[in-house]
Amino acid sequence: MRRRRGRDLSGVLVLDKPVGMTSNDAVQAVKRLFRAEKVGHTGALDPLATGVLPLCFGEATKFSQFLLDSDKRYWTRVRLGVATTTGDAEGEVVERRPVPQFSTADIEAALDQFRGEIAQVPSMFSAIKHQGQPLYKLARQGIEIDREARRVVVYENRLVAREGDDIELEIHCSKGTYIRTIAEDLGRALGCGAHVIALRRLSAGPYLASDSVTFETLDACGSDAALDSLLLSIDSAVAAWPEVRLNEDSAYYMRQGQAVIVAHAPRSGLVRLSAVSEQGRSRFMGVGEILDDGRVAPRRLVVAG
Repeated sequence: MRRRRGRDLSGVLVLDKPVGMTSNDAVQAVKRLFRAEKVGHTGALDPLATGVLPLCFGEATKFSQFLLDSDKRYWTRVRLGVATTTGDAEGEVVERRPVPQFSTADIEAALDQFRGEIAQVPSMFSAIKHQGQPLYKLARQGIEIDREARRVVVYENRLVAREGDDIELEIHCSKGTYIRTIAEDLGRALGCGAHVIALRRLSAGPYLASDSVTFETLDACGSDAALDSLLLSIDSAVAAWPEVRLNEDSAYYMRQGQAVIVAHAPRSGLVRLSAVSEQGRSRFMGVGEILDDGRVAPRRLVVAG
């Protein structure tokens, strides 16, 4: 029997990641603080970026993919007139150009190219892998790989402030959208170059900045109980999904991996599963999917008990 290396915890911690720390460093630091057996993140933030980084503990890691696939919202400050190797302030300056006296209408017209469904060529300094190697590691070796453009959706790209050669944007986007690429492409569209000098994730899926806790808050917790109280429930990751309530018999067959018929279930898509006891108590079971024949099939289930 494998010996546990930490506490068996399950839940979601919404961390306010500080600047200068990688997402993996954040995971390892939180894992040490909680003395937790299993912790994983749900989509990396660049070291330059701060903000919402949901971390899944234990059984919650089964639902990480759904958070990875969720929409995100960002605030960013973009400096016009300067292009860098990485598209952000961590890179070396490769070009400086004077910034014309753009009107707000000029900037809005350029931003309009980066709204709706757009094609993006991922940065060589992204975490996308090529033959098992993250692109950023290849880039640091001076190796450039051809990258195919990817379709992403920018639901909102709003100009919120201007100050000198800096502009501030709020961007609501689908998974896989690179803010630094929007900044670089915007600089090209304006003819002066640009790069990201600050970036903050405001939300990731159902989690908001107001849900997040800082390392200062974690460090101030004087006990395991105080730390554990900061964990959100596993089902918070899918709380907005349609719920399918299963009686004890249906829940039993679902746990055996079988699809079941449930009256009044949605007709398609992913659903949140709840087991309801004869006494009316409800317990989160996991997530399922509606099959073409209307049955509900298990997709990710939490361990009972």
